[in-house]
Amino acid sequence: MDYAIETNDLTKCFGSLTAVNKLNLKVEKNTIHGFLGPNGAGKTTTIKMLVGLLRPTSGSVKVLGKEVHVDDADSRLNIGYMSELPKFPKHLKGAELLDIYGRMYGMPKQERAAQIPKLIDLVGLKGRENDLIGKYSKGMQQRIGIAQALLSNPELVVLDEPSIGLDPMGMVEVRDLVKTISKEGMTVFLSSHLLFEVEQLCDHVTIINLGSMLVSDTPQNISHQLGPAMIHIELVDLSAEVIAAVKRLNFVSGTWKTDNTLLVQANTYNDIRAQVSQAVTGAGGVIVGMSQKNANLEDIFIQLVTKGKGGKPE
Repeated sequence: MDYAIETNDLTKCFGSLTAVNKLNLKVEKNTIHGFLGPNGAGKTTTIKMLVGLLRPTSGSVKVLGKEVHVDDADSRLNIGYMSELPKFPKHLKGAELLDIYGRMYGMPKQERAAQIPKLIDLVGLKGRENDLIGKYSKGMQQRIGIAQALLSNPELVVLDEPSIGLDPMGMVEVRDLVKTISKEGMTVFLSSHLLFEVEQLCDHVTIINLGSMLVSDTPQNISHQLGPAMIHIELVDLSAEVIAAVKRLNFVSGTWKTDNTLLVQANTYNDIRAQVSQAVTGAGGVIVGMSQKNANLEDIFIQLVTKGKGGKPE
């Protein structure tokens, strides 16, 4: 198998804190790979080691077949990287910023002159390339950030939370842009905590928590681990009595609590909402809403992260 990213027991410690713990990550070429985890899971620390900005405490990183080293810029020339919430000088124009980055990449003037207009058009900033970055909206700043990540025509593009802070329209624009990048033949490694974004975009998903990998597979294969159906029950108040009543139903294989919502894993494809409703109301629960659907990435994430924190299902 040809991998764009491959780590071997990758570990990063900050004093007594282990931010990344023996991570064995494999990202196939020509895919969109989602990298998920709650805040503090170790996503950004991992990415900084992948692009050579942080030195691992132990373990190794290979990107596009080459070992990545902090003091070896040549090992990451084919990597495009946009950090979380990129900050660019407000006094520069969009095209000026890209020209400066092009010089830093060592691109000749003629190559920069050809590449920059293409990228401006690709990211939807044509006509705004001579505006000051300080006048760009958040979405425009994210798009110029993606443009600089694509400037050297890299084989691998690493995007750390590209939709963070954006309104719904901005999220859609960035999502469409990621799809376009993938169609150009680049591998995209996308860190995000937006589960619906990853579910819509990614061919493969890796979920980490507390620095350790919980699962890495296609979204479809991961969802099969949860069985045929999940019931989402929103209540006025979720009591221990209600949870116990639901767990006594013979078709229930697991339950998870998030605030006043109970996720119920069933081992049947039948519609079981009536029986669940009777159990809840019989235990004194007041239902605000209930739905039955196949397990999605949010269900998977909640279950895995709950276990990863050392917790147990309700």
